[in-house]
Amino acid sequence: MSSDLAIGVLEDRGEGVSDRDFVNSLARGLEVMRVFTRHKPKMTLSEVATATGMTRATARRFLLTLHKEGYVESNGRLFSLRPKVLELGFSVLSSMDIWQVAQPVMDELAERIQESVFAAVLDGDSVIYIARAASDRVISIGIHVGNRSPAYSVSTGRVLLAALPDEALHQYFQRVKLTAFTSNTVTSKARLRETIEETRRRGWSIVDEEQEIGLRSLSVPIRGRGGFTVAALNICCPTPRWTIEDMQARLVDELLDASAGITAGLDG
Repeated sequence: MSSDLAIGVLEDRGEGVSDRDFVNSLARGLEVMRVFTRHKPKMTLSEVATATGMTRATARRFLLTLHKEGYVESNGRLFSLRPKVLELGFSVLSSMDIWQVAQPVMDELAERIQESVFAAVLDGDSVIYIARAASDRVISIGIHVGNRSPAYSVSTGRVLLAALPDEALHQYFQRVKLTAFTSNTVTSKARLRETIEETRRRGWSIVDEEQEIGLRSLSVPIRGRGGFTVAALNICCPTPRWTIEDMQARLVDELLDASAGITAGLDG
């Protein structure tokens, strides 16, 4: 429910929205989080206070609260946001209009290529699959809405990690532990960083049997209004049916076109 609609419902019930309904401390806490940007990812207490118009004491209380809740970290002098703030956005994506637009596009793509199509978002250090379009094949991929996978070992995760700001990606590498699921799994942080940078450059990712033997996957970003990556669009390909070369030649453009169609639908 949108904020305007929610307010309308309250008014229809005779529940007027007044200043006493406004939670000032919540609004100011959100204001503190918004002052951190890609160009200014780290700030001192004084800088936060100046940017928000708060006193140093007030800004300090908000920063310490956000720190305790896991949304902010500090090295003793500089404060910065932690990737946990992304959960505030990704946790509501499943209720947004994007999936009303995306599902028909995914259904049509799955029918055309006769493979399962998925959409996933980043949730902490994992990806969670939140939409699925199945093909008519008798044997299909056993991934379902709600399934989770470590971001580093799947193509959806690499697309979403590639979309993170540099500081958030650095923090991810600081804490992630790379465990092998198959003999193909990338367990070197240096190599993983290279693949993520490659994904940034070319705009798509293929992972070859790193999460599960017998399964290759291809993913591209889904961009929302403003061009920001909000999810990853994915095709899972059983190895007996698809080589890497076939995926690059026949599926990359298909998936990019589908993603562009979803974005166009949102703008329309």
